[in-house]
Amino acid sequence: MFEKFFIILLVPVTIYVVYYLLNRTAKNNKAIKRALSDEGKEILEKEVAYYRHLSITDKLEFESRCLRFLDTVKIEGVGVTVELKDYMMIAASAIIPIFAFKKWTYPNLTNIMVYPSQFNKTYDFEGHADRNIMGMVGEGAMNGQMILSKSALEYGFRNTYDGQNTAIHEFVHLIDKADGAIDGIPAYLMDKSSVIPFMNLIREEIAKIKENKSDIDDYGMTSPAEFFAVAAEYFFENPEKFKINHPALYQALSEIFEQS
Repeated sequence: MFEKFFIILLVPVTIYVVYYLLNRTAKNNKAIKRALSDEGKEILEKEVAYYRHLSITDKLEFESRCLRFLDTVKIEGVGVTVELKDYMMIAASAIIPIFAFKKWTYPNLTNIMVYPSQFNKTYDFEGHADRNIMGMVGEGAMNGQMILSKSALEYGFRNTYDGQNTAIHEFVHLIDKADGAIDGIPAYLMDKSSVIPFMNLIREEIAKIKENKSDIDDYGMTSPAEFFAVAAEYFFENPEKFKINHPALYQALSEIFEQS
């Protein structure tokens, strides 16, 4: 009797599982075949220098990965409307530092909140003289969250030669965090033998900033973690200038992010 009941129960369950798998596969195939809209491509072409310099094949790959990112991370405006341009710039910022790693995703990110302007440590973006934060990666109760200032996001792509891009900066923090700690050492992307030399290089470069002998943003003095993010945004925004001014650091970041 029990065996008969089990068989009766198993048949509809099996049918459901097969249907679910076939339906999920169909959806996945549809997602893979999806193409970025012409408007989205135009935004990337106009706003993102990194994208403009890619080959036709790599541009298609970049577009596809932007779409996959937007499918997996919720982006919402807080006190501001998020436009297609914002979506594309955020997605581009996410893909640029991981473009060499075809299977890399951001499992430590579920939601991005876009504020109209800079905010403070209590997330206020109106009033208050201490609103000087342009972006942040959440910790503790805010784990899995990112906050970006819309004005800072747009400014980061408006000037492609100043070495500053807030959104790239924050995504580099997430890459750094993938090994469990935001400490300036992206262990997942480095050989163990290169960790100590890289830490020494960071200390040397921070010392140069303190001595006014470096054009890397002063915020890099805050900590090794902030130095890594600041240096990375400069590296991706203006690699030619970065290579001339910081050859050793350029070589190290080229190896970490596998940039040829």
